Amino acid sequence: MADDGVHARRGADVRRAVLGDAHVDRAAAAATAFSAPWQEHVTEHAWGAVWTRPELDRRTRCLVTIALLASQHAATELAMHVRAAIGQGVTPTEIREVLLHTAVYAGAPAANTAFATAQRVLSELGIEEAS
Repeated sequence: MADDGVHARRGADVRRAVLGDAHVDRAAAAATAFSAPWQEHVTEHAWGAVWTRPELDRRTRCLVTIALLASQHAATELAMHVRAAIGQGVTPTEIREVLLHTAVYAGAPAANTAFATAQRVLSELGIEEAS
């Protein structure tokens, strides 16, 4: 069943709200004929069809995303989502706890890389301590 572009429109709104206008504008500007369909796909399916579901709030989705990206050693995406999580009200302490939890289930190497990535982002944001 077609959604008549509803997921794409809602996804664009949520993507901007979570990642920020600057990030979304950079991604759009960098899109090529080859990569533009990927940007459209992510916006419609990830941001529009999943992130807009009411069963989990954005803070929870941010924390789940951090755990999943850490487990995949996806440092670039993890950095983007740590920054987004802080913007959505997630605390450094919550990020730390999610990464500790991830270590148990995804392994120390994944968590070690994730801690380094998260620490770098927090430092860039001027956040020095988690309580």
